[in-house]
Amino acid sequence: MATAGALRRRALVLGAPALAFAAAPAARAGTQLEEPLADAVRSALSAAVAELAPPRPRFEHIDERVAYLRWLGEASQRLRPRKAERQTRLEFLETVWYESRRAGLETSLVLGLIQVESGFRKYAISRAGARGYMQVMPFWARTIGDGDASRLFHLQTNLRFGCVILRHYLGIERGDLFLALGRYNGSRGRSEYPNMVFGARRQWDIRV
Repeated sequence: MATAGALRRRALVLGAPALAFAAAPAARAGTQLEEPLADAVRSALSAAVAELAPPRPRFEHIDERVAYLRWLGEASQRLRPRKAERQTRLEFLETVWYESRRAGLETSLVLGLIQVESGFRKYAISRAGARGYMQVMPFWARTIGDGDASRLFHLQTNLRFGCVILRHYLGIERGDLFLALGRYNGSRGRSEYPNMVFGARRQWDIRV
């Protein structure tokens, strides 16, 4: 039987309120560990990162579009201190929204992770060599991509890889977001990094 703590952590990925932790610092580079992948898993992940369709949302109902535009406007205002140029800001947020939803992740969670990992810096590089907004390790380009690690600085490519990798770790950890975030950062089982992401996530929890 799952413990109360495990159930609470799993609820976070489904949209339950985040815990009230202190704001995260500007950057905390990810250091995902390279682990052997079964052929079926590698093929599934490779397919998941392929075909970078442009992030153009489609809505069946007008109220869904209105809610999206309200979210985009509020998120843009919150991001303005970190990205001053409006068009760059909107392109970034539209892509985060698209890629997070494509991977079945909360957009606020992904924005919180980016805030912790790179401080919203497109060309951030960690000491371990992790790259871009979501601090993706170059070995992923070789393992499930085309081998070109320089493409990890491309906006949609980086977000696609980061979201697919986090979803993969959630699968491994059976929906336990606390452990999945630790695995993403290379610090599985320790609380510091997940707590920082949960705290940053609260700043992007926009109700519309």
